[in-house]
Amino acid sequence: MKRNLLILFVASLALNVNAQLLWKVSGKGLSKPSYILGTHHLAPLSIIDSIKGLQTAFDATTQIIGELNMSEVQTPAAMQLMQQKMMIENDTTLQVLFTPEQYAKINNFTKENLGFDLSQMPKVKPAFIDNNAVVILYMKHVGNFKPQEQLDTYFQTKALEKGKKVGALETLDFQLNLLYNSMSLRRQAELLLCELSDVDKLINNAKELTSAYMNQELDTMYEISLEKNGAPCDPLPREMDAIISNRNKAWSTKLPALMTVEPTFVVVGALHLPGEEGLLNLLKKQGYTLQAVR
Repeated sequence: MKRNLLILFVASLALNVNAQLLWKVSGKGLSKPSYILGTHHLAPLSIIDSIKGLQTAFDATTQIIGELNMSEVQTPAAMQLMQQKMMIENDTTLQVLFTPEQYAKINNFTKENLGFDLSQMPKVKPAFIDNNAVVILYMKHVGNFKPQEQLDTYFQTKALEKGKKVGALETLDFQLNLLYNSMSLRRQAELLLCELSDVDKLINNAKELTSAYMNQELDTMYEISLEKNGAPCDPLPREMDAIISNRNKAWSTKLPALMTVEPTFVVVGALHLPGEEGLLNLLKKQGYTLQAVR
């Protein structure tokens, strides 16, 4: 259950990041500061009005860097790639991965919440259902959430309107492989069953994480993301590395060159910021000064 939340929101607190989403990066030869904003995919756009110094930081930068270039995600080629990655390539089907009872339970869920019968998509990967479960359930139980209004897309759209550059730290192919090909089909099946074993808890966890974000409490978000239930859905160390640590390390090597060229507004998932292996601490270790914008 926590693994799915980590994929959507991707995460001790070496820099004391309590109640802070926006950070200023300076020093180490930067002619102008850059900024890093932590986002959350289930947060409404109204959070923008609560983040101090946000508009000033955005206006002071000339390029926006996100996890993905959201305009490229919406192209026909990107849609085709998504369809390809979410489908099982070999002869395995969902009926092979699950017992008849398990298959029936999952089928009831997809019909009720995702709008399709498994017989219509017999070779969809379990991770596809898993990764959409939280968002769909959250939409049904929280009235003010609109998936088309996400912070990542918002800032990139505003940047293009103002003639700013837009770039990305990762490719769509990389993220799709992370979602659908980074673990075996059996492991995907195990995680999906675990998720659906307690839907109410899944919804409550999503609500708690979103509430913590809206209160700008990164320490609380971090604690929620690390909770373990002693169940098969607890993330394995290598899965945590793939979702968070390895990506943070890769980003921390890419950002210096980008920030040196021009002041940059970086927009990534909030749970990538805190922690010993968090993006903020990795940049600090390189000699940059990190200051909370208050």
